[in-house]
Amino acid sequence: MGIRIESVGAMSAFVSAAELRSFKLAGQHFGLSSSAIGKTIAKLEDQLGVRLFHRSTRAIRLTHEGEIFLDRCRRVLAELEAAEAELAKSTAKPKGRLRVGAPAAGDLLTPLFGEFAKKFPDIQLDIDYNDRFVDVIDDGFDVVIRSGEVTDSRLMHVKLGDFTNRLIASPGYLKTAGVPQTASDLAQHRLLHHRFYDTGKLGNWSPAVPEDTELPVALAATSFVALIELAEAGCGIASAPYFAIAAKIRAGSLLEVLPDAEKKTRAFRLLWPRSKFPLPKVSTFVKFMTDSLRETLREGTNADPPPEIECQRLSGSTK
Repeated sequence: MGIRIESVGAMSAFVSAAELRSFKLAGQHFGLSSSAIGKTIAKLEDQLGVRLFHRSTRAIRLTHEGEIFLDRCRRVLAELEAAEAELAKSTAKPKGRLRVGAPAAGDLLTPLFGEFAKKFPDIQLDIDYNDRFVDVIDDGFDVVIRSGEVTDSRLMHVKLGDFTNRLIASPGYLKTAGVPQTASDLAQHRLLHHRFYDTGKLGNWSPAVPEDTELPVALAATSFVALIELAEAGCGIASAPYFAIAAKIRAGSLLEVLPDAEKKTRAFRLLWPRSKFPLPKVSTFVKFMTDSLRETLREGTNADPPPEIECQRLSGSTK
């Protein structure tokens, strides 16, 4: 018969009684009566289907089965004690491998990962850069950074802030092809599209583009990094998250197209498997990225700062 979790206390009482050869002394050790210890061990014997002690009015001694069980119990309790000590140590100092899923987001995330690695050298970052749909749990991630809404109740999430996509092109391209004045003018340009890896669908452009407008596809890529580099090289106009191209706009290698056009705001989030007691390495990473990105994203969109961040048990595999 199996030993249930509640039997761990009974095992401890059994080991103590066997070592002290007395229910009374074992009871004193646990602050219980000898009768309570006797009843606990009797229940354990019923559960196991064997007798563990020979009892007399003056003494107790182990049966053959009791001697075998004593050795096993000592090992089980020692392992539990070691596990508790290991967890306590882990809590005191976050460490271990941390698998992170992150979008290829230009200059936004990589410098922060470098800072984190220097600040917490006992945490080994394992970063999977991709723009595809991921299942946080089934794909084995500790933390995922993504935009969009949350739809998986198995996940915790924290909103880092909001961002918008901007239309961008190189000065050279705009000098040659002309500067679009309205969203309808985009139909006359070479457009570089983002294609979602998992669905094959093309990403949406500016909300200002009329739904019935048929936009040309000069090129499609599953990576925003590639689209940004192609736009910078003068291949056409692309739509990309502002945080990924802000530095290039400031440097002048990219110019914003239709800057006054309507923009759709999207949320940027951290997601991780729901747990009553998150691993220290996960909690440390979440706090570091939250503190680091909140102000950056606010400045990037000129939006109001996000409200105080709270972990929410909502849903969330996202794009």
